[in-house]
Amino acid sequence: MSAPRGQFSSNVGFLMAAAGSAVGLGNIWGFPTKAASNGGAAFVVIYLLLAFVLAYPALMAELTIGRHARRNMVQALREISTGPVSRFFANLTGFGGILIASLILSFYAIVAGWMVAHLAEPFATLIGASSTADWLTSSSTARNMTFTAIFSGLTMLIIASGVEKGIERWSTLLMPSLIILLLLLIMYVLTQPGAIIGLQVYLMPDFSQVSPELLLSAMGQAFFSLSLGVGTMLIYGSYLSQQESLPRLGVLVTLIDVGIAFTAGLLILPAMYVAQEAGTQIFADDGSLIAGPGLILQVLPALFDSMGTIGLVVALAFFALMTIASLTSSISMLEVPVAFSIENLKLPRRSATLLVGLIIFAISSVIIFNFDALFGLVISISTEYGQPLLGVSLCIFAGWIWRRDQLLQELRKGHENIEQTLFWKIWPWYVRVVCPLLILAAFVQTLL
Repeated sequence: MSAPRGQFSSNVGFLMAAAGSAVGLGNIWGFPTKAASNGGAAFVVIYLLLAFVLAYPALMAELTIGRHARRNMVQALREISTGPVSRFFANLTGFGGILIASLILSFYAIVAGWMVAHLAEPFATLIGASSTADWLTSSSTARNMTFTAIFSGLTMLIIASGVEKGIERWSTLLMPSLIILLLLLIMYVLTQPGAIIGLQVYLMPDFSQVSPELLLSAMGQAFFSLSLGVGTMLIYGSYLSQQESLPRLGVLVTLIDVGIAFTAGLLILPAMYVAQEAGTQIFADDGSLIAGPGLILQVLPALFDSMGTIGLVVALAFFALMTIASLTSSISMLEVPVAFSIENLKLPRRSATLLVGLIIFAISSVIIFNFDALFGLVISISTEYGQPLLGVSLCIFAGWIWRRDQLLQELRKGHENIEQTLFWKIWPWYVRVVCPLLILAAFVQTLL
């Protein structure tokens, strides 16, 4: 007997969950350094524009399909299919989304485990356990396995509690905490030597750097920062009340996501130049700013170490921020395969969560034991290839396969006169033609 289907109890709960899914490690460490390396505020302006001309229409496709079907990704796409060919395509896309979401979570849990380990390090330092502190911040198979398991367990506990008591409750607790920590860290970092230089690099536009490559980079960041393409927003849409206006909720999710991404830049770029002022190298050998794990695990910890005792407090706040960002994203990814297991395999939610969580942890373990060979490969397969192709597929379903009268009927729920709005006059053909072409353009540029 499957568990009863959950539903978000309020707009705020959905917005916090959807924003939490979108705001992850990539937003915090990826967006600011991309901006600094691509014309500063010029990149920011283009990113904000493309978030609405590309990411928002694709987000609406997922939310609308999800709420209409009120099922997992596979069943939702089957329901709007019109024949054997489109049903085959639905199976391919649905199972592909489950696979890609699981692969993303398998490497994401490892990286999030690093955040948890670094969060524990200040406590070990404060009690004088220097050997433990060194172990927590040094890469090793034992450390990685331990903290991947801890983080995976936290994610599973939240998902096992259901939609309202798990995803919604924890998202409404964690997202405000993330925003408060982010603002407190910004206020502190901006008082440090070197911070103004980082702020100038981030906020002063250099339009001479605008190029097709910059446009495609901003497009990719806008699309992927909203967790699009793997069914997370489709699943969250399936838990929405039919009284809600989807276009309005989609706008709010997009605004919250880009707002937090922009705000993260006010922390990360000044912090990097504060670190440079303190003697830490912030540029790679090719002259680009250090980004990704190197930024979070090398540059900023070196800055915290240079601060003395206050550095422990700042490190604690920063890695708490990173852990929260990791957790709000991971719960949405785990929900994709768990929802399928509940509805197709008829498993109780707790059993489904345990089964799927252990399978994904097993994949994480294989990656950890073959780190050099598999870590980068899994990231490339899932994010560079899987997400763009799935994003195109979902746009095709919303724009070409789903009957237009059914689509309009779904959007009328919560927005009665939607056919008279600018949204309805633009979005259907936009998601049908423009979105797939733009996503494919970004995909081809990645390949090249």
